[in-house]
Amino acid sequence: MPASPFIIVAIDGGAASGKSTSARILSERFNLLHVDTGSFYRAVTADLLRRGVAPADLPAVKTALASLKLGTRLNGRSAQMEVDGRVLEEEIRSRAVNENVSHFAAIPELRTALLAYQRGLADVARDHHFRGLVMEGRDIGSVIFPNADFRFFLQADPAERARRRASEGQQDSIAERDRLDSSRKTSPLTCPPGATSLDTTHLTLDQVVERLAGPIAARLAAA
Repeated sequence: MPASPFIIVAIDGGAASGKSTSARILSERFNLLHVDTGSFYRAVTADLLRRGVAPADLPAVKTALASLKLGTRLNGRSAQMEVDGRVLEEEIRSRAVNENVSHFAAIPELRTALLAYQRGLADVARDHHFRGLVMEGRDIGSVIFPNADFRFFLQADPAERARRRASEGQQDSIAERDRLDSSRKTSPLTCPPGATSLDTTHLTLDQVVERLAGPIAARLAAA
């Protein structure tokens, strides 16, 4: 029998749109490596802030990026970024990172520095015998994997997303981050042509997951 196809699932959307939880559930259901690219930008932001680099200081950003050493550590079904051999976990959720991550993420040189790293995680998934890769972020279906087997874009009402964040005990400037990420010149947050758009405002998590899982299951069953 032919081997099952290796699939790539791209899930984009703003904060608290449901993409992270959905991606983790799809990872478990279909044996996919889960990749949260938002955590990558947060990790790099935390490292640059630790070095005293400000987003507006482009020469300093470029110098820091040139010495950045990135690696990958698997934690169950999830890929974690190592920065200089360390996985930054608590630091990436700090208020300082929340306030600066969109500013750093708008820098073209930083996005270029992470492009090959993110695409290379498909090879990590293959090497570790996953059935595929599910990657979530804000430019996955448009830039990182524009030819992904499945491209989803999740959105929800800003008030509902703020409520979800508050229920998690998190403070996040969702509207401001969306404005910055949607208006940046390089890899803006947008629903790419041909992607499946899903408004999750009035859907339960189970309903969101089933909407995403249906076509994936059908493809795998037909292989």
